[in-house]
Amino acid sequence: MSLEKKIWQENCREKLLLYVISSSESLRGSTHEAVVEKALSGGATAIQLRDKHLTTRELIKVGDNIRKLTRQYDALFLVNDRLDIALAVEADGVHLGQEDMPLWSCRELVGPDFIIGISARTVEQAREAEKGGADYLGSGPVYATSTKEDSGPVLGLQGLAEICHAVSLPVLGIGGIEAPQSGKVLQAGAAGVAVVSAVVSAEDPAEASREFRKVMAEEGKGDFG
Repeated sequence: MSLEKKIWQENCREKLLLYVISSSESLRGSTHEAVVEKALSGGATAIQLRDKHLTTRELIKVGDNIRKLTRQYDALFLVNDRLDIALAVEADGVHLGQEDMPLWSCRELVGPDFIIGISARTVEQAREAEKGGADYLGSGPVYATSTKEDSGPVLGLQGLAEICHAVSLPVLGIGGIEAPQSGKVLQAGAAGVAVVSAVVSAEDPAEASREFRKVMAEEGKGDFG
C-alpha cells in the first residue's frame, strides 16, 4: 500500500466532509473551474467532476485545471464514471454508479492505491461494495432531489443510518441536502455530505460552502435520533 493510500485511510472522514459535485446541469452559466475554486475557498474538502456533455478532450482540459486547484487546497479530486479521464488527469479517484464499470473490474485496472467510490442505495449494495473493495459509498437520496432524474426513492435519515451502520466504509449522504440539514446527516453516521446544486448553483458557492461547514461543525456531533 502506498503512502498516499495510507494517508487517505487515516484522514478519509476529514477529506470527505464536504464533497462538492460540479455538475454541468447546475453551473448556471458559470464554469467548472470558477465554481470549484469558490467552493474550495469556502471549505469544500473533495470535488467530483460530472459532465455528460463535454468531449473527452474537453473533459481532460477541465480535469487538468481542477486537479491544479484541488492540489492547491489539499482537497480530493474524483471524476464521475470516466476512469479514463480520472487516470489522464491524475485524479485521486473515480466514482462509479451501479450501472457503470463493475467495481472489481475497475480495481483490477487501477490497483489498490486508487480511490474508488460507488453509489449504494441499499444495505445490500453497500455490503457488496465493501466486499468488492470500494473506498467509500455515496448513499441517497436522503431528501427529495431534482438534480438527478434516476435518483430513486428517498432514503431519509433512517435509511441512511441503516447503511452507515451496516458497513465500516465511510458513507456520504447525498440528495437534496441543504446546509441546515447537514448536521443531521452527520448524526445519522455519515462521514460527510455530497452536494450539487446547494453549492454549485448558489449565488456565492464560497459562502454556501462556508455555511455547510459552519452547520456541520456546530450540529454534526451526537447520535442520530
